[in-house]
Parts: sequence; structure tokens; C-alpha cells
Amino acid sequence: MKRFVLLLLVLLLIGWTYQERRVLFAYLFVLQGEGTPPELRTYPPDPGITWLDDYYTVDRIGPGTYAISEPRYHQLNFNYLITGTKRAIVFDAGPGVRNIRPIVERLTDLPITFIPSHFHYDHVGGQVSFENIAVVNLPFLRERAHDDLLRPTWSEHLGDSEGFARPEWRVSTWLDIGSDIDLGGRRLTVLYTPGHTTDSISLWDAGNSLLFSGDYLYPGHLYGFLPNSSMGHYLWSSEYLLGVIEEHTTVLGAHGLKPLNTPRQSVDALRELKWGLEAVRDGEAEATGTYPVNYQLDEDLVMIAEPRWLQSWDPPGR
Repeated sequence: MKRFVLLLLVLLLIGWTYQERRVLFAYLFVLQGEGTPPELRTYPPDPGITWLDDYYTVDRIGPGTYAISEPRYHQLNFNYLITGTKRAIVFDAGPGVRNIRPIVERLTDLPITFIPSHFHYDHVGGQVSFENIAVVNLPFLRERAHDDLLRPTWSEHLGDSEGFARPEWRVSTWLDIGSDIDLGGRRLTVLYTPGHTTDSISLWDAGNSLLFSGDYLYPGHLYGFLPNSSMGHYLWSSEYLLGVIEEHTTVLGAHGLKPLNTPRQSVDALRELKWGLEAVRDGEAEATGTYPVNYQLDEDLVMIAEPRWLQSWDPPGR
């Protein structure tokens, strides 16, 4: 039966545009994921991790830097609270299974601004409850934000795969690429890092040698085949980041392999990503699977991509 349905879909897809096929395949892939409610698992005590309630944990990475984890959510999200002396940033807010705001307010009494690394449903917290919301200033986002009201498109959000409605935000600040966010005694630089999505950004904390990479880079399976993904953008961003960040930088991603372990990687992971993507582009990497296909780029990095004949290697702007 499953093979019959797949064959029928192939026949229906004849004559569809490239983007229409891509959206449908991506939707089918998301639907077959683990769209399940949080499980009430039991975890052994960890001296470095504090449970803030029965859902959220916090890992203090350094002064003014907290990883807020959702170990009971199947995607194992990690959101980051970054504080200075005057302001605080929440970088990603999870899927909204629980409201992250009360947790953040237990950790800081500073004015808070929410910044999404990108618009996928598991990062924008449902209808985010923060008054101050900052979004990257990209032309295709700005032109459709009337009176600064912005709603992600279906393909930017993908939330109906797990029953999350698309939110609408009033953007209080548009973040220019390359601009600095002054938190008071601490600055974060907004870096454009498309690949996973066209709206993806990372935050670079040069003073503390930290890169908050969102879904661009984390240990495990990276998604490079979704409607707004691009292998060429992924490669461009790896080259760009290697030219910006320092060798001793710690990369903090938005998902982890273990529920209580903050996903920390070195610049070596970024380098392996770049080399692996070049091998895929040049036809030197072996793919497994049918659609999507998997490329093992490193011991802890797997790129999930479209088959080679559907991959685009154009850089941003092309």
C-alpha cells in the first residue's frame, strides 16, 4: 500500500514545478516525524544541570549565558538567554509546548528581547509572549511586514505538522546584518547564515568567543532539503563563518544529541561541514537513502539533503 501511494504521488508530480515538488516532499517528511507530545521521562541527576520545573532545564555556560533545554520535547531544543548589564536576549523560544517567558524571568530581571534564529515552528514559541521582538532585516521579510506586523509563511514555519498555528508578531527592531546588539558591557554581532533556511541568522559574541548558531550547525542531523533550505547557501555560510569567527570559538547549537547536554562544538565541526559540503558538491560523497538522502559528513554530522539532481549550489542572491 505504501509503495502504491508513493507511485501515485510520483505520477501526480509530473508537470509540477520544482518548488511545488520540494514543498510536498518536505511536508510528507515532516509528517512522518515524531510529532508526539512531550514524554514524562525520568533522567538521572546531573550536577551541572538544574531543573527549573518538570519541563525546562538550565545550564549556566558562563557569566550571563544560559542554555535553556527542553528535554521532554522530542526535538531536544536548546534556547539561549544572553545577558549584559542593561539588556537580555532570548535566542529562540522552542515550539511553545510551554511558555518560556516565566523561566527566562526567573533567570534575569533585565529588559528582554526575543530573537528567532529562524522561523521554524520549533524555535518561535507559538505566539511568543515577549513585547520586544527583533527580526533580521531581509528585504523579502521587510517588504511584506505592513505596519511591522510579520507572519511567517507556511514554508517558513511548517508548524501544522505538529499542530502549531502560525504566529504573527509586531517587530519592534529590525536587525541589520553585520550590526551589533549592545547588551551593556557585551556585544553580539548579527551574522547571516542561510542554508537551513533563507532567514537563518547566528549571533557572534566575540568578547566571549561564542557563536550561537541556531539550526545552522549542531551535532546530529542537519536539514538541507526543506522548502527554504539550500546546499549552496549552506556552503557559502560555512566559508563566511570560518572567515569571521576565531579558532578557539565554541559553537552553541539549537538541538542536541542528548537531552541534558548543551550542544557544544568547536570550529573543527564547522570546518568538517565545509569540507563535507564540498565533497557533496563535487560528487565525491556517498549518499544513502532515496528521498531525502543522507550524507555522513563527520562522526557527529549528517546532512539530510535532496538527491544530487535536485541540489542547488548557488550562493545567496543568485
